[in-house]
Formats: sequence, C-alpha cells, structure tokens
Amino acid sequence: MTRHRFALAMFLIAAFLAPATWAADAPAISARKVDHILVLKAERTLQLMSGKDLIKTYKIALGTQPVGAKQKQGDRKTPEGNYVINGRNPHSQFHRSLRISYPNAADRERARKQKVDPGGDIMIHGIGKQFGWLGGLHRQSDWTLGCIAVTNEEIEEIWNLVPNGTPIEIRP
Repeated sequence: MTRHRFALAMFLIAAFLAPATWAADAPAISARKVDHILVLKAERTLQLMSGKDLIKTYKIALGTQPVGAKQKQGDRKTPEGNYVINGRNPHSQFHRSLRISYPNAADRERARKQKVDPGGDIMIHGIGKQFGWLGGLHRQSDWTLGCIAVTNEEIEEIWNLVPNGTPIEIRP
C-alpha cells in the first residue's frame, strides 16, 4: 500500500470512528422553549436560543458561495438577515426541512432595484437518505444551493424543538 493510500485509509477510519455529531458543548436540551435561532455563517454554527440562554449549538454546512448575503436566484449564497421559520416539509429529499422566510421585504426591494430574481426555497435541512451515512462528514465543505445543512439526526431534533413562527437571525 502506498503512503498516500495508507494516509487516506487512516483518515477515513478516524472520520468514521469520530462521534456522529460534532455539535459544540452546550447545556442539555431541556423543556425550555426555543424562542429564536442564531446562525453564525463564519463560525458555521446554528444556535437554538431561549432568551439569552444557549440551548444547543450545531455545526452546519452552507451554500457553496458562503461569503456575503444572498443577492439573487442561483448565486449559491446563504442569506443574511432576520427571518422566521414559516413552514416545514416532512418528506424533503433532504430528510426533513424547515423553511426560512427568505426573501423578506428588504431582500425583495434590493432585488427589484437590481432587476434580479431574489430566489427562495431557503431551508434548514438534513442530508437525505442516500447520504445519511456521511453524518457529520458532510460539513467538510459547503455544498448546498444556499440552505443550512445539518445531519439527519440533528434535523430531527431541531424539527421537534423549533415551531413555525420562530425568528431566525443569520449573521455573516
């Protein structure tokens, strides 16, 4: 076995032996109500919050062009701004998904001035049945079309903790 193949094999073994979720340490999830979500794009984290208290942090993957706010349909950027969770799809191709209310009024106005389609269908979602085996490895690169991706197990947890109408702030 060549040195390169050996190194690759060791990396893959280590990756599969790593914990299935790489969520940052946070207080145990309690019966406390999640009242808002904070996404920090630069840190690649999604935080469930109750008031000023952190309930849980998840590591995430973003759109393939993660720097900067979404400007138009097809730019592969994850939006930045204030939105709400305004729907859910239990049968998403990405396991489950929570719809983010992008575009908001400011996004639509900016797109109108630029004479572009602002896009839409921005979600928090899992990675789907066919790639579920990847678990946290999916976060090794940003791969979505502008959505926020977590593991299938994590979207199940988020799905159960976050009701429709929950505010979400997405920061650079």
